[in-house]
Amino acid sequence: MRARGFTLVEVLVALVIVAAGAAAVLSSLNAAAVSTTYLRDKTFAGWIAENRIAELRLQTTPPQNGRAEGDLDYAGQRWRWRQEITNAQIPGVRRIDVSVRPVVPGMPPATAAGSGAGGGAAVDEGWTVTLSGVLGGSLAGPGGPIDWDGQPGTAPGGGAQPGGASPGDAGGSGGAAGQGRGAGGGAPGNAGASLPADASPGSGIQVGSP
Repeated sequence: MRARGFTLVEVLVALVIVAAGAAAVLSSLNAAAVSTTYLRDKTFAGWIAENRIAELRLQTTPPQNGRAEGDLDYAGQRWRWRQEITNAQIPGVRRIDVSVRPVVPGMPPATAAGSGAGGGAAVDEGWTVTLSGVLGGSLAGPGGPIDWDGQPGTAPGGGAQPGGASPGDAGGSGGAAGQGRGAGGGAPGNAGASLPADASPGSGIQVGSP
């Protein structure tokens, strides 16, 4: 008695099922690989853009408004960056936009700089990441004063305080450390009046008390 085997139709159906399953698995693996590559490039591009903004902020000579491009090697790959500096709506503050993407074969070379806002070049898509930052001019040099409110001031530690009074001299004469509080509840050492002759130190008598 001869054993019964698979027919040609059954074998073909099994092959179709196996091929469909293999195609689904390969598609999932390819999507995972593409997603991983994109996230890696996006992370590297973000770091490059952050570094470029930091370099512009640390330059001793303020950069000019306009557009500029350049290429650099980072993480074993060639990258293209583009920066655009424009005036912000706040006086003394400028906006920095930095876009980064990998360099692909056939890409035209980077232009050194552009003139004016927008640089006169056509806006193209395909940038992996675009970050924005600000560049301000209201900063003081090392050890110099910072004029926050437009009032004369001194560097930190200079001793001068708003109002022209130095610590320990406010209020009036006769105020000694630990002898009471001045008018308005000032700190010890800044008393607005001296204690009565019969008051002992630390009695807590204030000016105007019965």
